[in-house]
Amino acid sequence: MKVMHLISGGETGGSKTHVLSLVKELQKSTDVTLMCLMAGAFYREGQAMGLDIRTLRQEKRYQLHAVRELCRLLVQGGYTLLHCHGPRANFIGALVKKFYRIPTLTTIHSDFLRDFAHNFYKNKVYTTLNTWALKTFDGYLAVSEDFKEMLVARGFPAEKITVIYNGLDFAAPLKTVTRAEFCRKYNLSLPEKAKVVGMLARLHPIKGHEVFLEGARLIAEAVPGVHFLVGGDGAEREKLLALRDKLGLKDIVHFAGHVSEPLAFMQAIDINALTSYSESFPFVLLEGALLRKPTVSSEVGGIAKLITHEKTGMLFPPGDAAAFAAHTVTLLRDNALAKEMGEKLYHHAKANFSLAALADVHLQVYEQYAKGR
Repeated sequence: MKVMHLISGGETGGSKTHVLSLVKELQKSTDVTLMCLMAGAFYREGQAMGLDIRTLRQEKRYQLHAVRELCRLLVQGGYTLLHCHGPRANFIGALVKKFYRIPTLTTIHSDFLRDFAHNFYKNKVYTTLNTWALKTFDGYLAVSEDFKEMLVARGFPAEKITVIYNGLDFAAPLKTVTRAEFCRKYNLSLPEKAKVVGMLARLHPIKGHEVFLEGARLIAEAVPGVHFLVGGDGAEREKLLALRDKLGLKDIVHFAGHVSEPLAFMQAIDINALTSYSESFPFVLLEGALLRKPTVSSEVGGIAKLITHEKTGMLFPPGDAAAFAAHTVTLLRDNALAKEMGEKLYHHAKANFSLAALADVHLQVYEQYAKGR
């Protein structure tokens, strides 16, 4: 069996981690190529990992010469299956099916009707194209049960949807990074001894950073000396910096920008936070679990599969800054409880969400579609 993964190559955050780590694990047991529609940081990281990663050099988002070239590569390479990730790859993959008969799968990493909701033009054009493209696929891999239910509610056949939760390599060696080293790299001034609440997520409205900042104001009132670290970049940066300053948090809320090493970020914080309005099964919580970080998260998507409230972490309703703050204050004030929850989260994640298990389920699905399901 020979599988090609197709992705735009501009991904960051959880989807980037998912695809790169999955392909690396799959390469241990099958012939897999990762094809990017553009060269960039994603492509270079894949090269550094030793992946069979290539690029079609599609300069503009929907240049259709990529379809012809991809068909040629699929035929010449004798590929068994095409697995797409993201709107851009979905569109190209859907067009490929019109010219070349090959089983196609796509992973649903996010709510596709909300991916471009912040931009009127992109929402009208890209969401429409992606929705059309998705209808053409032979099978769907949803990264949470909630996402499967979402797809079924929108008319996708339940029998074509497989739920596969994200996984992380808990056996990989960990590079130790001190807080001081992290701060030097990102030009930050976090006090070495301060308690730090961190959130690592692209600066996008769906991530609810305003909830994090409103909560930070309440937390700082209850726990003097606490600091906050925001990792990630995006179009919302200036808006969020302005909100931070308006709330009087300029001295204690630090923006790191794009973080290339998520596990280094996790080592610089004491509590891992996520305030999203919508998620699938976020890698950032698995990365925090690997470092045994006590976690406070909005209860969306498949997060409750990882975090049981008041056992392996704290959950709050999306948008509820007061609840986010209250749970975080509890953990900041009770070191023993915070440590206990971090340990329980680590053991639960390690037992149930490994990278090896993620790859095994993918291989089973590939075999089904290669044989015509």
